[in-house]
Parts: sequence; C-alpha cells; structure tokens
Amino acid sequence: MPKSSNHAKALTGVPLRQDASIISLVGLAHASSHFGHLLLPLMFPVFMKEFGLSYSELGLLMTTFFVISGTGQALAGFLVDRVGARPLLFAAMGIFMLACFAASMVRGYTGLLLVAALAGMGNATFHPVDFTILNQRVSAPRLGYAFSAHGLTGNLGWAAAPLFFATLSSLYSWRTAYLAAALLYLCILLLLVTQRDKLSTRAVVRHPDQPTEHSMAFMKLPVVWWCFCFFLLSTMTMAVVQSFSVSILKAMHGVSIEAATLTLSAYMLCGALGMLVGGFIAAHNANSDRVVALAMGSGALLLVLCGTGVLGGTLTMVVLASTGFAIGIGGPSRDMMIKKATPQGATGRVYGMVYSGLDTGLAVSPLLFGLFMDRGWYGATLFGAAAALALSVVAALGVGRRTRVQTLRPS
Repeated sequence: MPKSSNHAKALTGVPLRQDASIISLVGLAHASSHFGHLLLPLMFPVFMKEFGLSYSELGLLMTTFFVISGTGQALAGFLVDRVGARPLLFAAMGIFMLACFAASMVRGYTGLLLVAALAGMGNATFHPVDFTILNQRVSAPRLGYAFSAHGLTGNLGWAAAPLFFATLSSLYSWRTAYLAAALLYLCILLLLVTQRDKLSTRAVVRHPDQPTEHSMAFMKLPVVWWCFCFFLLSTMTMAVVQSFSVSILKAMHGVSIEAATLTLSAYMLCGALGMLVGGFIAAHNANSDRVVALAMGSGALLLVLCGTGVLGGTLTMVVLASTGFAIGIGGPSRDMMIKKATPQGATGRVYGMVYSGLDTGLAVSPLLFGLFMDRGWYGATLFGAAAALALSVVAALGVGRRTRVQTLRPS
C-alpha cells in the first residue's frame, strides 16, 4: 500500500479504498436519480409534436413527478430506518427501469402521467437511502469529501442525460432511447447487487426494556423545519435557472438558443466544480451553517446582477454560470449541516423529511415564476430567484443556531 494510503488509514482507522468504494457506489446511484429527473423533460418537444400536448399538460407531468417524489421521500425515510437502506435502493432502481420501459411503449398523455408517477416513486428513496449509507458506512473524517462527491455525481447525472437521449434519439428513435435507458438502469442495479455488502446499513432496533420515543417525535424539533425551509427556498432558485434561464437570456439579451443552453450546461458543471471545492471546505470547517450562508448569499448577489440587465449578454452568461460555482461550494457543508441537526437513530426519517423540501421547491417554483415569465417579467424572475436564495441564508443560520442549542441542551 502506498505511504499516503497508510497515512490515511492511520488517521481514520478505515482503509481509503473501502471508503472510496462506498462513496463511488452511492455516487453512481445518485447520478442515476438525477438522470431520472430528465427522463421526460428532454422529450417534451417530441411529445408536443407526436401527441399534440400543451405546455400546461407538460408542466403537469413534472408536477406529478415531484409531488409523488416529495411525498414518497418523507415516507421512505421511515422505511429506511426500519428495514435499512439497501432494499429501498434496489427497489428504486427497479422502478426507474420500469418507468423507462413504460416510456418506450407510451401511446398518449395518460401513459406519460403513469411514467411521471413511476419515475417520481423511483426518485423518492434516494436521499434518505444515500445519506443513511454515507453516514453509517463512511469514516467521519472523510464525510465532507463523501458529501462533495455525492453532490458532484448528481450534477454529472444531469449533464449526462441530454447527451444520452440526444445521441440515441438522433441515431435511432426516442423509443429506443428509453429502452436503452431501461438497460442502463438494469446494469447499474446488477452492479449494486454484486457490491451489496458495501451498501448494508443498520436498521433502528427498538428494545422492549428501553424507553422509546414515538417515530414522529423528531418532527417536533424546530431545527427539522428550518432544514426543510432551507431546501425549499434554495431549490426554488435552482428550478428557476433550470426551467427559465434559456428563455430569459434569449428575451433579455437576444442570446441564441445554443449559447443559452451552453450557459445552462456551464452552470451545472460549475456547480459540480463548486461541490468539489466545497468538499475540502466542509472537511476542515466546523461552522457548516456559515459556509452555506456565505455561499448562498454570494449566489444571490450574482443573480441580482444578472437580473439588472446591465451586464450585457456575454457577461450575463459568464456571471450566471459562476452562480452555479458559488452555490455548489455550499453543497457539502449543507449536508454536514443536516447531519449535525439529525437526532441519533433518525437519519432516514430526517433526511427524507427535509429533502422533501427539495421536491416541493422544484414543484412550486416553475408554477410561481412561470406567471412572471408569462407577463414578460424576465429580470423580476431572476430577482425573485435571488430573493428565495437570500431567504435560504436566514434558514441556514437558523439551522446552525438551533443545532447548537440542541447540542448544548442537557439530555
């Protein structure tokens, strides 16, 4: 073993290779869930042409996806704590595979709604599953890097989906692309099954002779709801960028569709790079909430600059992409912040509940800011996204303050 690996093992008591294997497997699973976010949106132009659908009908598909995902995510957390993370991870992969197969056979809008519901069910388990595995199986000194890799692979899953579907659809057909996606999920599932020993987690055991709290007791903790609000607010901003940035750049600055789409891709890649940098910060900074607040506050200021329209087309694209880097830096510290706020034995339930705020933000934001876009309020849409991100700063600091109070309170 190389000297550096011996040093890493001495520091943690756990071989680096073991932690790296677990992080890689969970990262692959997370990438597949973000890949699944785009199963339907990437084919919206095809569905409009082939099935004669309206924008509102297409929007309902994504609302269906995120409502089911958010509701299921909160419920999945309880199951993770009760039966362990691994069975739910395998089930999620199987459901995504079924959703892709169903999409390849769809003949109309009802079928697409079914696909949206299936994909939402598949997506529901990933955050409580992923973070339960990481928190239980990765050594504590490497958790910051694990959270960084987790966020980075999610962004890579988003980046891979357009390339995958565009390539296969142009070479063959959109139905063939969905069949290939089903095969991709099958291959990932088989890999996870062969490496299942690295994905096992302890279920929460209730002993009859010990006093127990009700399984819903964690919901009485104010810090849990501050975490939920943080995810709701910060994700509303991401949804604006994903849904409307291309249209905003075109309307405000006459930017071509190709250049605007490239800016969105750059935003995602900058976010991945920010998460990579943020992993090192999270591993060496105990004040996770303050790191998150600084990152989100910086992103909000950059969005305000973009919303003013004074930067011009090229500089606006550069600044908007840089926003992804600023927000990405806070990603690993955000996950460390949630870990510190989580009561012992309630990892799945807490992560499931607070991350359902993410799905809520993704479901609500397009509906709210879509009204702004319909009225031609393009700059105001970016201002609104910045305001939501600024409010998430307040929520992050609230999480940190209440976590410290919770830690100091005598048991």
